[in-house]
Amino acid sequence: MDDDSPKARWERRTEVPLAVASLVFLAAYAIRVLAPGLPDGWRDLCLVVTLAAWALFAADYAVRWRLSGQRLRFVRTHWLDTVVLALPLLRPLRVVRLYEAVQRRHGRPRLALHARVMVYAGLSSLLLGFAGALAVYQQERGAPGASMTSFGDAVWWTCATLATVGYGDIAPVTPVGRLIAVGMMAIGLALLGAVTGTFASWLLQVFAREDDERPPGS
Repeated sequence: MDDDSPKARWERRTEVPLAVASLVFLAAYAIRVLAPGLPDGWRDLCLVVTLAAWALFAADYAVRWRLSGQRLRFVRTHWLDTVVLALPLLRPLRVVRLYEAVQRRHGRPRLALHARVMVYAGLSSLLLGFAGALAVYQQERGAPGASMTSFGDAVWWTCATLATVGYGDIAPVTPVGRLIAVGMMAIGLALLGAVTGTFASWLLQVFAREDDERPPGS
């Protein structure tokens, strides 16, 4: 039976609008970074959109904290939401939760657990990779001695970092850029570990099922 608590009802009502707000936030931020020649009026509008998206997330966090009745325990049990609220570039992760919301509302069968993990890891990699490339490019462009001179360089660096390859041909030189790099490394290791572990578990289940179905003595 679905949870019918006030907090659960609030989350079901807001998960789609917040996912849309995450995409709008990412689009506005991308425009500010990739189109530096925009008129000041358009840049100010993008800034207002990003701040409004942050305000929506802050309001949602405050409401869920109030409805949970857990006080400080809410922060510990919802640490990912707390981190997402503090670090704006992680807000697109809310889009990953939209898949489950759509599945529940339309009554469609969900993917198997292993498939869901891989889908979520893939979506997270795309969203975080794009957001990370934007963030590091914003810090690195024009910096003295920077090897990251275009957004294409930033995307290449992000792919190499998330894949834990680290060619070293392009590397951030600014303090904030290096801080972002540390976060990207940690995210890459976590996502790679999740996908690898899930795939290995799926293979073990397949082999075990084949052994169970094999006739005795064969």
